[in-house]
Amino acid sequence: MNGVSSLVHFGQRIPIIPDHVVEELRQCFESQEPMDVEDRLCPGAEVVVGEGAFLGFNGIVLRVLPAKQRVQILLDFLGRTTLTEVDRKSLILENRSMADMMPSLAMAR
Repeated sequence: MNGVSSLVHFGQRIPIIPDHVVEELRQCFESQEPMDVEDRLCPGAEVVVGEGAFLGFNGIVLRVLPAKQRVQILLDFLGRTTLTEVDRKSLILENRSMADMMPSLAMAR
């Protein structure tokens, strides 16, 4: 399936991208060939909840449930480790670099 599936967002906040950054990205991706993007939301990944009841909480991904677009995470909640299930779109992956998000930059390293 080709096309846009969603906008980049951090919780419910959609960032404003300057025009010169958009132009640089266009130049990087002038090829008409589709590019696979690796899903780094996998068991063991460190995440921050970006919306909902657990907003701002850090967690560790335990299991990804693709059919329901949900993720089971372990949260440190009130001094106890708690298992909870959240919408995968509400999570922000920790420790992502620009090279992680743009495969062509990773190749240039």
